Amino acid sequence: MAAVTQSNDGKKAMADEEQAEQDEQREQRQAPQQRPAPRTKPKPAGGPSFFTIYKKGQGYWTRMGTAIGAGFLGLVIAFELYHQIPTFLPGGAESAQRDNRIALGVALAFLAAYSIWAYWFTNKPSTVDFLVATDSEMKKVNWTSRKDLIASTKIVIIFMLIIAVFLFSCDLLFGAFFHLIGVLKTWF
Repeated sequence: MAAVTQSNDGKKAMADEEQAEQDEQREQRQAPQQRPAPRTKPKPAGGPSFFTIYKKGQGYWTRMGTAIGAGFLGLVIAFELYHQIPTFLPGGAESAQRDNRIALGVALAFLAAYSIWAYWFTNKPSTVDFLVATDSEMKKVNWTSRKDLIASTKIVIIFMLIIAVFLFSCDLLFGAFFHLIGVLKTWF
């Protein structure tokens, strides 16, 4: 679409937009010979490896908390396996040393497999995206100041004490009433 302007003497002239379109078309006809090939980074063959950390540096504390929790869970399960497996193995007291070695092997094998699985699971793109989003949301939270936290805690403790005294008084009154009408044989 060409815009038309009218000069003072009544003649129509071509607008700047139309001239710019013509210049652009002329440059495009000449450009293929003059333009260098675009530079792109070569893609690694086969994609990222198993040990590549997805979105490294993002959501650090959330990832560390998840890793510590997963590690603790794995250690507790391995410990329980070590203590529970000998009870399922046949044999008596003479095979206790053999049973302990078997239990230790099973616990260590579990721990190795669990560690590999936990690393893989916590490095999956969907899991990492969730952890990074969680970390960014936690940064938006307005944490209570120490002074406000102490004041709120005092209010909760005082309220709980008042409720406890009220319920204890009601219990004593109902106990005495039921003792007087003969429902309870002993009171207090």
